Amino acid sequence: MGDTIDLLLKNGFIYDGSGDAPFRGNVGIKGDRIVLSGSETAESEVVIDVDGLCVSPGFVDTHGHSEFNIIAAPECESKVLQGVATEINGNCGLSAGPLLNDAKIRREADFIEAGIPYRWNSLKEYFVYLNERYPVINYATLSGQGNIRASVMGYDRREPDSGELEQMRALLRNDIIEGSLGCSTGLIYPPGVFTETSELVELLKNIGINGQLIYATHMRSEGDRLIESIQETIRVGREANWSVHISHLKTGGNQNWHKIDEAIEAIENSSRKGIRITFDRYPYTASATDLDTVLPSWMYEGGNEAECERLRTPSTRRILVNYLREQYGANDLYRSIMISTVTLEKNHWMEGKTVDQIAHVLSRNPEEVILDLLLEEKVRVGAIFESMSEDNLRLFLSHPLCMVGSDSAVRNFKGVTAIGKPHPRAFGTFPRYLGKYIIEEGLLSLEEAIRRITSFPAETFGIVDRGRIRAGFFADLVVFDPMSVRDNATYQEPFMKPDGIHHVIINGKVAVMAGEAVHGIRSGRILKREGRM
Repeated sequence: MGDTIDLLLKNGFIYDGSGDAPFRGNVGIKGDRIVLSGSETAESEVVIDVDGLCVSPGFVDTHGHSEFNIIAAPECESKVLQGVATEINGNCGLSAGPLLNDAKIRREADFIEAGIPYRWNSLKEYFVYLNERYPVINYATLSGQGNIRASVMGYDRREPDSGELEQMRALLRNDIIEGSLGCSTGLIYPPGVFTETSELVELLKNIGINGQLIYATHMRSEGDRLIESIQETIRVGREANWSVHISHLKTGGNQNWHKIDEAIEAIENSSRKGIRITFDRYPYTASATDLDTVLPSWMYEGGNEAECERLRTPSTRRILVNYLREQYGANDLYRSIMISTVTLEKNHWMEGKTVDQIAHVLSRNPEEVILDLLLEEKVRVGAIFESMSEDNLRLFLSHPLCMVGSDSAVRNFKGVTAIGKPHPRAFGTFPRYLGKYIIEEGLLSLEEAIRRITSFPAETFGIVDRGRIRAGFFADLVVFDPMSVRDNATYQEPFMKPDGIHHVIINGKVAVMAGEAVHGIRSGRILKREGRM
């Protein structure tokens, strides 16, 4: 090239995101775009010698929950230090917008905890506000069906009437116009748990371009009714004519580990029949979510205040104690549930301890510990659940329809997001995937593994000109050492940086240099679906 470029990565092993074998060469950047890759070179303002290191497209985290945290922590340290350049948010039925009526009331605590003074109503308003915060990484989002339903119907346990259904369709249609990648559901959370399959189909039908929008779902069951839930997911995709993506696919509970073959066969069979279906996983055998998911779904009706009122009612508590004892106590599962985050100072000592351990300290039965803690914390308690098979995890990660999602929010190592003991996946998902499962165990070739976290998710979710090292594509790049890449975060010490991620470049700007975040560089962008309605 004759012109001087801005940045040249020299002498790296280039994994271009296609899944093809790597080649030794250079990558050149001018502005926010890649202008050369391969053997050619150019005069450059800045040259970084990456001899012996791998150069790949920036990683795409298919399952983020950063709607509020990315405003409180726009430096996005937990993600960018892993090599994440793009995060897909709005998962599990929860998105930044719309936030109307009861949906906004339920998220008020999130605004307060993140120190956000502005209260937006729509995805459009959120995008404007987020742009003003200049996040480090790229932000894309789905539209949460939970937000949509709660904005129209609150947390009622009933079917919508025709007018309410049309209001929900209008909200979703407006989000798609604004650039949403699709729609997500969280069918174990309120109000998704109150939603029948037929309602989901009617919500999605005839919106947008057939087959080109993503329906991403935290299914109704990931354990005892896993197969039925996969079948429900496939039905929604088929009848609504949307592409389907199963979030964090798992076989939860050792009594369900044997279902993996049937689960994979159901997914592969639907794919053979022409349904576009994919799934993601995080490389851990413990999940993390709200502690109150251990309660029966009827507890969620009416929202958090109604849930707390039921927790105060002696007759309801007796029912709940018996329910928990039957579901968890009989199988001695309290030792597999760890409290990760609470809000009250007096309860911080519980973080990092299992329900069984806390009950022992307090000389209380574990059922009462759970109910009392939920009531005291106004149900805002995070928990980690150990319930999965390592062998099944490997089978999922090696499957050709699988990509990787951390199921976490961005966090910084200091400030309002540096609280509790969050799941280590927030800090270690991608280095763990590459270091442990790919390089150490050899589940996949490195070139295929990189495709699974770059071009595959970008193409699946409709994110254009990203996910490959190719002239004309946006310059989202990661430079890592295959010999040292690994995660360091643990359940007891989650706030730990990974090893082996040397440099991260986002939209042509160096966001991580020699393993350290470059403060003041915030070049992330809001990514919207192309070809909007």
